[in-house]
Amino acid sequence: ELGVIKVGLELFTKEGPSAVRLGEELGLDVFLDLKLHDIPETVERAVASVAKLGAKYLTVHASGGEAMLARAVERAKKESNGLTILAVTWLTSLDASDLAAQAIPGTPAEHALRLAKLAWKAGVRGFVCSAAEVATLRRELGPEAILVTPGIRPAGAAAGDQKRTATPRGAIENGASLLVVGRP
Repeated sequence: ELGVIKVGLELFTKEGPSAVRLGEELGLDVFLDLKLHDIPETVERAVASVAKLGAKYLTVHASGGEAMLARAVERAKKESNGLTILAVTWLTSLDASDLAAQAIPGTPAEHALRLAKLAWKAGVRGFVCSAAEVATLRRELGPEAILVTPGIRPAGAAAGDQKRTATPRGAIENGASLLVVGRP
């Protein structure tokens, strides 16, 4: 079932706000995947601008810190148009070796959970996490959390640049709220 259109960074930088309006034309919610990560004031102002575009979901990096996340959530609520902030935990194109290269302790699942808990404390209730972490986040955060799972591939499909992928069935069974199905 198609319920949300994802507008990623590449499309948004090419087409701008008109890409977001496509959702309205088709009667579908828009997931604006910009992965904002900046100082709190800048992210808050960007959230205000996105709210005016009518997007339903907007991504920010959980690693931006508690103050940035809180300001994003507060501004989304202030705009009162239903914009939901989604905190990206750990990109699906990264794995344990990338954590080690950045001197971040633990596994991708442990790191994703740390970041999700930080974001939860800041008021975020939506998260982007791989299917490998979705069961843990669902268990730890409960049914209120919106868990968006990218890296979805049909069984036997090439992973491409994604290192942590899953089938649609696997992600749903583990507790995903929304699946991001892109290139396949």
